[in-house]
Order: sequence, then C-alpha cells, then structure tokens
Amino acid sequence: MSTLTEAPPPLTPTAPKKRPPRRRGRLVPYWLLLPGILWLVVFFALPMIYQASTSVQTGSLEEGYKVTWHFATYWDALSEYYPQFLRSVLYAGSATVLCLVLGYPLAYLIAFRAGRWRNLIMILVIAPFFTSFLIRTLAWKTILADGGPVVEALNALHVLDVTSWLGMTEGDRVLATPLAVVCGLTYNFLPFMILPLYTSLERIDPRLHEAAGDLYAKPSTVFRKVTFPLSMPGVVSGTLLTFIPAAGDYVNADLLGSTDTRMVGNVIQTQFLRILDYPTAAALSFILMAAILVMVTVYIRRSGTEDLV
Repeated sequence: MSTLTEAPPPLTPTAPKKRPPRRRGRLVPYWLLLPGILWLVVFFALPMIYQASTSVQTGSLEEGYKVTWHFATYWDALSEYYPQFLRSVLYAGSATVLCLVLGYPLAYLIAFRAGRWRNLIMILVIAPFFTSFLIRTLAWKTILADGGPVVEALNALHVLDVTSWLGMTEGDRVLATPLAVVCGLTYNFLPFMILPLYTSLERIDPRLHEAAGDLYAKPSTVFRKVTFPLSMPGVVSGTLLTFIPAAGDYVNADLLGSTDTRMVGNVIQTQFLRILDYPTAAALSFILMAAILVMVTVYIRRSGTEDLV
C-alpha cells in the first residue's frame, strides 16, 4: 500500500511593503494655507489688536496716548452715542428688508423664468459695481432732488404724506431725511442680496416643483413648502451681506442725510479724522462689532440653517 504525499502549496509573491508617506507631502496643504493665514494676521488680526489697545488708552494727540486700561471709555461712548447705534440698526434693518422684498422676485425670475435673457439680467444686476460707490450715492442726490420728477410723483400719489406721518420725510422734502438714507442703502447693497438668492434658487431641482404639482399643490403652496425653505441659505447669506455693511456705512448718511440722520459710522469717522479722539473711536468700533456679532449669531441660530451660500 503506497501513501501519496500532498504537494506543498505554491508560493504566492508577497506584496512589497508600503513606504510611509513622505513628511513633505503632509505639509503641502499647510504651505498652501500659509499665504492666506499671513494675510489675515497682517491685515486683520494685528489691526484688531492695535485698535483694542487704543480703546483702553488715555491721553491726547499732543502728549501721546498710553495704555492705562481705561475701560470706562466703552461705557462713555455707548451712553453718549447710543441714539446713533439704534439709528444704524434701524436703517440697516429697513434697507435689508427692502432688499429682500425687491431682490427675491428678481432672483426668482433669473433662476426660473429668465431663459435666454438670464445673462443680460445678471449683467444689469452687477452693473452698479462698474462705477464708484461714491458716484452711485451722489447720483441719488439728483434723483431725490427737491422739485424733481421723483418727488413730484410721490407728492401726486400722496406717498410723502404717509412717510411724513411715519417720520421718514419732512413735508415735501426727501433729501436729508431718513427715507433718503434708507433708499441709498437699499440701492447700494441690493446686488449683495440678489446674487446669493439667485445662487440658492438655481440649486433647487426643478423636479421638486413638478412633483409638488403632480400632488395637486397650488403655486403658492409650492413656493411656501418647497421653494422658500430650500432657498433659506441664500436668504440668510443675502441678509447678512446686506445688513452688516449697511450698519457700519457712513457715506449714505453723510451725502443723503443730515445731522439728524447720522449713523454710528459717521461718529466713528468724525472721532478718527476730525476730533482725533482715537480711544473713543476704537471703543465705538468694537461696540459695533460686538453688537453685530451677537445679532448675527442669534439670527443664524433662529433661521434654522447653517448651510450658507
């Protein structure tokens, strides 16, 4: 009786050992981020630190300023200029609401109904950026001039009677009133509302509208249940891009308003460039920044979305 011996299994080639990635390759993303980080440090962090130190200094321009940790400057600035803070929030909020009311239908038209005219309408939206911010604001002095066609039309429609009752205008005059400042803010920052709204609306899948129509939903229901909720990232982004710069703006209030319509930006400009009270100006800047940061944080949490465009 013979015994059969099994042949040994064939030898399989062993895979070569993987070499650990080079250390230089791991550092490439950090090297790519380095220019942006340096830019933020030099042009954002260092000026912020300098302004923070300026806000707690005492002295004068002739004698020099020294850091004495005088935090009372914040309270003095807030107690003296709180009307300008409230006015800035009111004007910026009014302009933001107007931009949303005017910009949402236009963004909806561009996203869903413009067709071959989409590019032309987009060019018209961004056309104001082709000219200076100062020139655009000065143009409104001509548009809202006393006795001009706009004021005459508003008088004929008795619109100025309503705005005068609301305290937005004075008699038949529009310039140097809160209405003129709000109109200037709305015009200058309207593109910042339209562009995020258009980007958000364009991302919506048209099949969702078709599905809602197949379920016999009315157009108003489709907008309320589908379109508007899905466009919330654009709404949040647009309102932030409009409200934040409008709250710190001083050009519109300076050119279209009066001493009774001064915003906190005008006070900061005056303190820095005319009165030369640098600690008060720096304290006002930090108070404005902190107030906007708190309002933006609460607004984003209340909006129910963090997916910004």
